[in-house]
Amino acid sequence: MTPPKVILLVLLVSAALARAAAGAATRRAALRFEVMVSRGLLPAPQDGRLFVMLNRRGSYEPRFSAGETGLHSPPVLARDVAGFRTGDVAVLDQQAAIFPLTELSQLAPGEYSVQALFADNPDLRLLDAPGNLYSIPQRLAIDPARVEPVRLELTQQVPPEQLPEDSEYLRFLKVPSPLLSRFFGRPIFLRAAVILPRDFAREPKRRYPLRVHIGGFGQRYTAVRGMMEEDSDFRAAWLAAKAPRMILLHTDGAGPLGDPYQVNSANNGPYGDALTRELIPYVERTFRGIGKPAARVLDGHSTGGWVSLALQIFYPDFFNGVWSSSPDPVDFRAFQLIDIYNSQNAYVNRHGFESPSARDRDGDVRFTIRHECQMENVLGTGDSWTMSGKQWGSWNAAYAPRGAGGRPAPLWDPVTGAIDHAIALKWEPYDLRLVLERNWPALAPKLHGKIHISVGDADNYFLNNAVHLLDNFLARADPPYGGSIVYGAGKDHSWMALTEGQIMAQMAARLRPPAHTPGRR
Repeated sequence: MTPPKVILLVLLVSAALARAAAGAATRRAALRFEVMVSRGLLPAPQDGRLFVMLNRRGSYEPRFSAGETGLHSPPVLARDVAGFRTGDVAVLDQQAAIFPLTELSQLAPGEYSVQALFADNPDLRLLDAPGNLYSIPQRLAIDPARVEPVRLELTQQVPPEQLPEDSEYLRFLKVPSPLLSRFFGRPIFLRAAVILPRDFAREPKRRYPLRVHIGGFGQRYTAVRGMMEEDSDFRAAWLAAKAPRMILLHTDGAGPLGDPYQVNSANNGPYGDALTRELIPYVERTFRGIGKPAARVLDGHSTGGWVSLALQIFYPDFFNGVWSSSPDPVDFRAFQLIDIYNSQNAYVNRHGFESPSARDRDGDVRFTIRHECQMENVLGTGDSWTMSGKQWGSWNAAYAPRGAGGRPAPLWDPVTGAIDHAIALKWEPYDLRLVLERNWPALAPKLHGKIHISVGDADNYFLNNAVHLLDNFLARADPPYGGSIVYGAGKDHSWMALTEGQIMAQMAARLRPPAHTPGRR
């Protein structure tokens, strides 16, 4: 028989544990953020995504840190809000999606800068998109056990879009797109920038070939300002006395669902056709382009590497060569480290371990795919990475069919990572190696000598794996492709095989008519 003292001790311990559990539950449920809209900022009810962001980094506004990865990233909470309007109070608490924590109770007590943001711009899936509302950051002591609500008021609004001022060599464009406007059922614009060649104004009868440049993931058209800074290597090469003369068109990496990838898509609409049938002809008419397929080339790095290569393949008669560096996955058997056709899970590899998404050049893992998608689940409408506007969400929006509710069909479950192989088959039209292999007899004569790819063999996002798979096909393609693929041993994602001057020299050798033909029409 158990002694009475032992029974009493067990009862006391059980009661203490029960009280501790109840206290923990109370702490988990206690902290909440109440967000309201200042009078006059939302004249009509709006649907959108509401965020509360916390940051310990001094005066740095928390809204500018959302989307960072890493276990020590500033915490972000989010939820969808329907019909939000002045006078409403929206609550974010233990039920809200959160990153990088798994629940609000894990938040370390301390002093934070706290800021709320309401994102409702339907045309630019960016937290700093025009019209989005935000609160003034407050420096507050935050504890998960706090009972009193943290009250935040959205008093500020991101101002309307305004194009940067033109300068001697730069022109900024916002061109209406009838094709995209019909697709979305509302006015949609193509934003872009043009870099003019040396002596453009002094030679009014001269016509120029066109270089279409696509930036890295999400890069805005305004990046040309950095390219043309006084001390930049690009500016020095572009304006060199012996540099070939051409005009450069820089596309925009922002759209309704993130980076639109500049290709026709079930979710993004006819971006490829809008580029080739609307924007490029407009630029060539406006800035004295030659306006012929032989006088158009493409280049880009990372996302721009994939987009430029895809445009050359999808529009083989429209462009005359591509210089693609460190391209996003060009073979979906190596979608980073996922084989979308055969892998069972995006988050866990075939050995049962978490799949890395990024590595240092020495191979050390920076973060996993699950971790990155957890961040995107918080940013995305419906708590799903597919609507985040970030990297994985933009890929899915560009390649996937339209799913339930008109949103992109997810390639994998946002929580478990289980891959839907029926959806994977719908991605095949964007698997560039597969497109080439299936259509090589027709594409080969149109692409001969036009494809040039480079990648570091220690790419931070494992993009070299897919390039090798593409290379395996092109190396044995019949007839030969007549291009080049170059690998940088031990080089990471930032590696470029060619200098800017070398790229332009190779482009000039490819262009017809010659870049130095004045008065050509």
